[in-house]
Amino acid sequence: MKVHEPYVLFEDDKHKFIWLGLDESENEKGILTNQYLIVHENKGYLIDPGGYFVFERVYNNMRKFVEPENVVAILYSHQDPDVIGSLNIIIDMVPNAKVYASALWERFLPHLGVDFKGRFVDIPDEGMMIDFIKAVPAHFMHSPGNFHYYDTYAKIYFSGDLGAVAYRDKWYLIVENFEEHAKLMESFHRRYIASRKAIDIWLKKIEGLDIRIIAPQHGSIFEGENVKKFINWLKSLDKTGLDLME
Repeated sequence: MKVHEPYVLFEDDKHKFIWLGLDESENEKGILTNQYLIVHENKGYLIDPGGYFVFERVYNNMRKFVEPENVVAILYSHQDPDVIGSLNIIIDMVPNAKVYASALWERFLPHLGVDFKGRFVDIPDEGMMIDFIKAVPAHFMHSPGNFHYYDTYAKIYFSGDLGAVAYRDKWYLIVENFEEHAKLMESFHRRYIASRKAIDIWLKKIEGLDIRIIAPQHGSIFEGENVKKFINWLKSLDKTGLDLME
């Protein structure tokens, strides 16, 4: 099993968008997950830092790019344990960070054993701006309180579980053959997205965004022409979730 070091998706003299690495042996413990860090003018924004057993890797790799006290935000897409399971640890390790998530989850998350001490910020259903990061509503894709995060500086769109693949065999970071990759995505998207209507509502939310990269929480990253191919593939899904239930 291979350990992959962090990979910088975008960089200039004041901004970085970083994929925080992966240990393929994590696939033996649970589904593989991606974590991301944005560093802008020496301030850190941590996106979906993950569950308990990935915490050490995520934290150590984060420190290669930003000091923990300079992390100002932890951004959560939704409430699943693979997204938020390390919250009770990481909130103490980045003492100056606010925690951002849907207002739906504020009273559920203390069951993880976390005391927010006034550091939780409710994201309203319609979304909000967090400095240069746009919290984009993606409700019922698949969580009822779900947000994606669009980095308006780097033009990178964090898509949460949208784009997910539950790898069983070969893992890869960047999608090269979209048509083959789409075969791996289909079962997840048809089962986990609540309905076709959820896709249509989300598509309206992203109209006009200049998206150069789509970076999901599971699966592989879409760049260049594969960004458009992925969005068009979602448009082609005629039935998902409740549409398929009798």
